[in-house]
Amino acid sequence: MIAKTRDQTLKLAHDTLTIEADALITMRNRLSGAGAEAFVLAIDLLHGCAGRIVVSGIGKSGHIARKIAATFASTGSPAFFVHPAEASHGDLGMVTRDDVFVALSNSGETEELLTIIPIIKRTGAKLIALTGKPESSLAKLADAHLDTGVEKEACPLNLAPTSSTTAALAMGDALAVALLDARGFQAEDFIRSHPGGRLGRKQLLHVSEVMRPLLQTPRISMDASLQSALLEMTAHKMGMVVMLGADSKVAGIFTDGDLRRLLEKSSDLTGISLRDAITTKPRTIPPELLAEEAIEMMEKYRINHLVVTDANDQLLGALNLHDLFAAKVI
Repeated sequence: MIAKTRDQTLKLAHDTLTIEADALITMRNRLSGAGAEAFVLAIDLLHGCAGRIVVSGIGKSGHIARKIAATFASTGSPAFFVHPAEASHGDLGMVTRDDVFVALSNSGETEELLTIIPIIKRTGAKLIALTGKPESSLAKLADAHLDTGVEKEACPLNLAPTSSTTAALAMGDALAVALLDARGFQAEDFIRSHPGGRLGRKQLLHVSEVMRPLLQTPRISMDASLQSALLEMTAHKMGMVVMLGADSKVAGIFTDGDLRRLLEKSSDLTGISLRDAITTKPRTIPPELLAEEAIEMMEKYRINHLVVTDANDQLLGALNLHDLFAAKVI
């Protein structure tokens, strides 16, 4: 890339981000006076919605509307997207009097929306409009109008929806965040609606669901030889072996790290007592705790293994980083 083209490319990128950032700041500053009252009214309508939040728009506004609907839904407010053109051909039956209809149109004169809005109003559903023109037809029909107008698009031709779609998306996020707070939506609620992701698995799965059960956990008695410990460790491919006392309670742990430390002192392990090489009082965790808490313990103590025990220190199983990776919680 020649210098002039490179410089021009970077300048356009810089200008685009600056124009869009300025548009967001301008929109934020509108949230005072009448703008603040309109936003609070919109939140009141959404919070009082006994049905669903229906979000609609066409073209680029339609893409933004889909994202806003998804954000509402994932933050505790049942919502879905309806295409305005499809709505006038039957999908309008999805909208009920208990719903709140959120319409996006930069011009506020989108024909497909204006065709269905009177019918939606007659059903009794409330209307929130996000437009860039406060004097537009859609804005005048709305129960609450939010001004998402921008001075100019980031497109050098001032044609392609860029700043205007960014502004609409940001306003949608502002509505969703304010609404989740009004609903008292918590992290636990978010996780319940996202069970398929790593966040959900980490905070929904318990240690008992990701640990290796007792039969798959390497274990030997305290009186066993170092050779026996190494064979047991190798057989289970876990990088550790749990030492059990006479009462079958967990008495210690011997890890590959302990083995390396022994070898650093001497390559001759003949006569080494296993009792002198183990880590006594290893970190243990009960099976009912969350996988997230196991991760926190490993990070805090900088360890790769946890021994799972009951309230009486009886061995139930074991857990290491590989198990957490396999369960896709980290």
